[in-house]
Amino acid sequence: MFNRIKEDIACVFDRDPAAQSVFEVITTYPGFHAVLIHRLSHFCWLAGFRWLARFIAHIGRWLTGIEIHPGAVIGRRFFIDHGMGVVIGETAVIGDDCTLYHGVTLGGTSWDKGKRHPTLHNGVVVGAGAKVLGPIDIGENARVGSNSVVLKPVPAGVTVVGIPAHVVDPKSKVATAERDKIAYKMGFSAYGATTDMPDPIAYAINHMLDHIHAMDNQIETLQKALNDAGIKYPETPISKLDGCEIEDGYDEDEL
Repeated sequence: MFNRIKEDIACVFDRDPAAQSVFEVITTYPGFHAVLIHRLSHFCWLAGFRWLARFIAHIGRWLTGIEIHPGAVIGRRFFIDHGMGVVIGETAVIGDDCTLYHGVTLGGTSWDKGKRHPTLHNGVVVGAGAKVLGPIDIGENARVGSNSVVLKPVPAGVTVVGIPAHVVDPKSKVATAERDKIAYKMGFSAYGATTDMPDPIAYAINHMLDHIHAMDNQIETLQKALNDAGIKYPETPISKLDGCEIEDGYDEDEL
């Protein structure tokens, strides 16, 4: 038990540069408190003391602002940063080295009994305000961007953003099962997002516009070839697409 507590404290320093001391983590971090309280409530839940488990979880919610159902299964070195508004459902399963930020919901989409909440595999990062709903798997080392709504399984090693969530880079390779700890730490992105992350919607629309421009060029070439061959081709006015490009991000000079 004490080794697990030491791991929980150590992971705070790995993922939160604002942490100053062990005493500060023990006394002022609601995410750390929520995990400790959940371990007690989960023990009572497994022992058959269901009401007591729910009451302990209720007290934990009142103290920390984090609601974790005592039936949820949570792995080692689990870190909840800030924590306010986090909700973790009864059948949720969270692997080792996972990170959640404030406002995250691991919820269900059905009132049926059985597995109805998501499973987060090892190393998953879920950004602030994200909603992961239903009995879906979030693959190892995957990242969910802030305020995303995830309704489908997420492959290992990719980043998803948006409503509903889309994979940022569809060509991303699936991460290997054995994670390099140093590479993982260097590649850790707070809130599951980076400043240079592309928008998948803008990416798709920009490619559609590129395709339309290419078709316009081909039609103009065909028109010229027909006219050169003596075949009169009637021209029909076509609206221009100039200025329709969708920029991915914003121009810092305009701020």
